[in-house]
Amino acid sequence: MNHSASVTPTPAQEQAALAWLSLLHDQPSSGDQATFSQWLKADPAHVEAYAQAQVLWELSEQPARTLAGEDAFALQGLLRAMDGARNRARRRWSAGLAMAASVLLVVALGAGWQPGRWVDDLGADYVSAPGQVRTVTLADQSQVTLDADSAIAVDFSQGERHVQLRRGAAFFSVSHTGQPFVVAAGEGEARVLGTQFEVRRQASGAMVTVLSGRVGVRAAQGAPQQVLGAGQQVAYSQGQAQPQHGVDSEAQLAWRQGWLNYYHAPLAEVVEDLRRYFPGRILLLDQQLATRRVSGSFSSQDPQAVLDSLQAVLGFQQHKVLGRLLVLR
Repeated sequence: MNHSASVTPTPAQEQAALAWLSLLHDQPSSGDQATFSQWLKADPAHVEAYAQAQVLWELSEQPARTLAGEDAFALQGLLRAMDGARNRARRRWSAGLAMAASVLLVVALGAGWQPGRWVDDLGADYVSAPGQVRTVTLADQSQVTLDADSAIAVDFSQGERHVQLRRGAAFFSVSHTGQPFVVAAGEGEARVLGTQFEVRRQASGAMVTVLSGRVGVRAAQGAPQQVLGAGQQVAYSQGQAQPQHGVDSEAQLAWRQGWLNYYHAPLAEVVEDLRRYFPGRILLLDQQLATRRVSGSFSSQDPQAVLDSLQAVLGFQQHKVLGRLLVLR
């Protein structure tokens, strides 16, 4: 049936439908589900608005990623237009702002809310929410500390202990049982018997950092194994491993105590970390700004305060849009 022929949702109803869609994808309570059911039954336009929101959710993800990445300059132009609009007539300003808000809504849906993260969660055994650092104890008494916005799937069968890092990062304190403990991330894996180490997902691979013991890392199935000791790190991507090197593993793993430490790190790396703790989404649009170097120790408990302090030093601008999207330029 074509609902749009009989009912047309108002803009307020469309916004409410998007809000419900976001909430229902983000671990709703039974009370939330009951309230949503009542809202849906209250008006046929609510049914149509929610159906349209689902279609928009599915179709907007990839175009929004493209806009936020390859075509970020287009969004910068819109923001500049919003800045200059104050000098124009109110009606023209409102129209320009509405157009910019429409484009930014697509960005928020695609680059912000990420329907794909819920696909990760559906196949996961343990999940941490944005801003939440969570420690769980596995069946073999090994402990896993999940960084914010992370997910793992666990399978202890067929003679080995297997963990898949589906999203984010996890620190493992592995008990020695005699069975191999394998953490798969991307195409590669880290294999140990008993030790302490972190595996962190990256754009097209992962990075392994060892706190104690020894860890064997392969960039892909059948690839040569690199053996890392305490204070060593290696990253791999698309089946290829970079040379391993020494790091201050205590400082790099301080996120477990609520601290993010950097020494001459590009701002893009800092922002990427803050995204896991920020109550919304952050877009960094200026590529030159993204390469600026940052050193310091910051509390992950207040990502907005971190951004404010970095703004004071680096001089960038912050624009909050639609309540959930923070644009840095």
